[in-house]
Amino acid sequence: MKKISTRFSLLVVICLGVLILLGLYNDSKVSALDKGTYKEIKLFNEVFDMVKKNYVDEVDSSTLIQGAINGMMRSLDPHSSFMTPDLYKELEVETQGQFGGIGIEITILKEVLTVVSPIEDTPAFNAGVKSGDQIIKIDGKSTKDITIMEAVKKLRGAKDTKVTITIMRENMSKPKDIVLTRTIIQIKSVKSKIFEDNIGYIRIASFHERTADDLRKALREISEKLQPMKGLVLDLRNDPGGLLIQAIEVSDMFLKSGIIVSTRGRTKNMETKAMARNNGDEITCPMVVLVNEGTASAAEIVAGALQDNGRALIIGTQTFGKASVQTVIALEDGSALKLTTARYYTPKGRSIQAEGIKPDIVVKYIRPAEDAENNNLLQEDRIREKDLKGHIKPTKEDGTELDESQVKDAKDPSDLSHDNQLKTAVDILKSWEIMKKNLGS
Repeated sequence: MKKISTRFSLLVVICLGVLILLGLYNDSKVSALDKGTYKEIKLFNEVFDMVKKNYVDEVDSSTLIQGAINGMMRSLDPHSSFMTPDLYKELEVETQGQFGGIGIEITILKEVLTVVSPIEDTPAFNAGVKSGDQIIKIDGKSTKDITIMEAVKKLRGAKDTKVTITIMRENMSKPKDIVLTRTIIQIKSVKSKIFEDNIGYIRIASFHERTADDLRKALREISEKLQPMKGLVLDLRNDPGGLLIQAIEVSDMFLKSGIIVSTRGRTKNMETKAMARNNGDEITCPMVVLVNEGTASAAEIVAGALQDNGRALIIGTQTFGKASVQTVIALEDGSALKLTTARYYTPKGRSIQAEGIKPDIVVKYIRPAEDAENNNLLQEDRIREKDLKGHIKPTKEDGTELDESQVKDAKDPSDLSHDNQLKTAVDILKSWEIMKKNLGS
């Protein structure tokens, strides 16, 4: 065991030597900082050595080091994590939009594995799993201290295999076991339909590798049927986001010019600015974008780009408020880090981190009485970014921190029936031409 500890000490010394060669000790301030860091690494090495020598059972070195890495990532923010090779492969599968599983979005809330939302028409959704449900066990094993990626690995699996989740819900007297049969979760990123008066409707469920291509196809099909298209509803409600590049491509389909999004991090290469290009085939009809508390990340980028450029009217309720960029950094052994490396800003320089996009017209969703128990899709009392432990603080573009106490939820009661948010959007687009005629514009 001493041999292992000596090797670990040598590795620490070698790493520090590399830092010196890279010039991180060039000025006195950095030197002082790194000396402090060296002391912390020395402390870590001492603890590692003590555990290896004295713990009641023999512990594998890789287990200890991986545990330390996981702890380090947990101390950052809810969206940074370390992925083993298997977990990294799971992430790659997810971005392709098809995988075997039960169909839920999850997060860690108050140190408990919690359902953000069930995905429509999946085993979890059909079994009545709801937003806010706490998953306290998976297949009888406690989820205490579990990471998101570890939970994902346990919940996913081959089609027709079973997994049991034990949930606690508000007003439940005791935990409830739900047995779910995994299936192939095919996230159909883009859905479309047509309303009367030549109004088009497109829903984007998430942003994965094919979202922009699927949207182009849907827009082409709708445009061919509606000549002319008098208005378009873009539904981003309950869209958890996904790939940044796809959000930029989607935004560009509706903008001829202007900034789409900018990012800023600690390093120079994280300072980017995505600009719209005039391709000559952009949709030019009036647009309404529907959003709610489940609209997050990449979906908020699209909503913010269209709002700040004056391209669309935003209707619904305040969005989730995740305005941070995660970079996946592959490591030599096949594992990877998913690391928060930047904040993003809307075209007008707004940071919506922990705040969200505020709609131009607030319309709160009214759940129909007959759907009160079964409607999991459009819940307003959802978890938001600001509820997550360790969330990234909102800042202005110059880096100064915003006072979160001043970040208010948008509230405005509405008295419409059924999917009143969608109805409002369609009614506005129907009246658009009438208003233009009456106002003589």
